[in-house]
Amino acid sequence: MEKENAAQRFMRATGKLRAIIGPANRSSLGHEMTEQNRQLLAQREAEAQQWATLHRPDGSTYVVPRNPEDKSLR
Repeated sequence: MEKENAAQRFMRATGKLRAIIGPANRSSLGHEMTEQNRQLLAQREAEAQQWATLHRPDGSTYVVPRNPEDKSLR
């Protein structure tokens, strides 16, 4: 049997309480990715690579395009 992750331990520990206040989703978190999800993940990662995060001296951050000439996302 696989070792329980934190979410599974929490669900087991709060079982009686959830019986009173309502159920929660107990779907598996360790399932295989579908081909559609793999494609979506690759697309999102490619989109994220087009941006750079800059830090201001006050500690705040903002994003700017890595290539300012690329107008595809604006």
